[in-house]
Amino acid sequence: MADVTVERVSPGQRAALENLCQLYAHDFSEFWAGREDGELQEDGRFPQYIDLDSYWTDADRTPLFIRIEGFLAGFALINSVSHSGLPADHAVAEFFVARKHRRFGVGLAAAVKILGHRPGRWEMAVARRNVGALPFWRRVAAEVAGPAVEEIDRDNDLWNGPIVRCLV
Repeated sequence: MADVTVERVSPGQRAALENLCQLYAHDFSEFWAGREDGELQEDGRFPQYIDLDSYWTDADRTPLFIRIEGFLAGFALINSVSHSGLPADHAVAEFFVARKHRRFGVGLAAAVKILGHRPGRWEMAVARRNVGALPFWRRVAAEVAGPAVEEIDRDNDLWNGPIVRCLV
C-alpha cells in the first residue's frame, strides 16, 4: 500500500477543496435522481451546498485532505453533528476519494487514521441511496473500535438512512 496521509486544509487551500467538492457532488448526484437536488447551474458547476466557511471558523469542524504519495486523492469534512440525535463527539460529514484511488485501500487507510486520531463517540451517517458506503463505514468502525460498534436506522427530520456509531 502506498503512503496515505491526512492533513488539515488551510484557508489558502480552499479553492482546491471547492474543486474536490465539485467531483464529490458529481459522484453523489446519482443519488439525487428524481429530486431537485444536484442540478447543474448555468456555469456547468454544481451548487456549493456545503457551508465551507464554517470549517475555518467553528472549532468543532475540521477540513482534511487525503493524499497518496503526496498527491491529492480526496477530502474529509469532520464535525460534531449527530444525525442520530444521540450524543456524539465527532461525525464524518463528507468523505470523498477520487475514483482512481478507490478499491485500493486508500479510503480505508485515511478513514482509520482520521477516526483513530480523535478519541470519542463517532457517527458516520450514510444516505439511504448510497448503499455502497454502508459496508465501507462498517469496516472502518470495526477496524478502529472492534466490537464497540452500533448501527441505527433513521427516517426522520434529522436523517434518512443508516448511521454507524463507534467509540474510539
